[in-house]
Amino acid sequence: MLASLLALLAIYTVWTNTRPYTLSASIELDATPEEVWRALTDLSAYDEWNPFIVSAEGRVERDAALHLVMHDETGDTTFTPTVLAAEAGKELRWIGRIGPGWIFDGEHRFLIEPLGNSRVRLTQSENFTGVAVPFYRGTLHANTLPQFDAMNRALAGRIAALRT
Repeated sequence: MLASLLALLAIYTVWTNTRPYTLSASIELDATPEEVWRALTDLSAYDEWNPFIVSAEGRVERDAALHLVMHDETGDTTFTPTVLAAEAGKELRWIGRIGPGWIFDGEHRFLIEPLGNSRVRLTQSENFTGVAVPFYRGTLHANTLPQFDAMNRALAGRIAALRT
């Protein structure tokens, strides 16, 4: 009986860590990839314009630790994710973990795609994995996804303000 329970737990753990729950929001911006990157990586200015990540500290480079305070309907949450990719004008990606790395992980990504004529598509997405994720899918969709959209719109405003 115990062996069966442990086997089921192991299968569930593998399943929840190999089948991410993904949130994604895109926006087209009148900006160059360099302008988007400059605004996105100016962490010290997040408190001036960002309604989602209301505070950010750290270095935007691979393997660096960031200190982020994220805000949504449930309040503020502090994370210390590790930067996985920082390719100027193209991609910023980090991973944050709650627990030892199989309970609740979020791999957050900003992808900057040039569209030509000083326009880009910014896609902000996050892949959530871990044994706790199935219990939070509704909350993530209801509270976190709207914050992606809010941040994307605020970033567009930030870039426009920096141009003036």
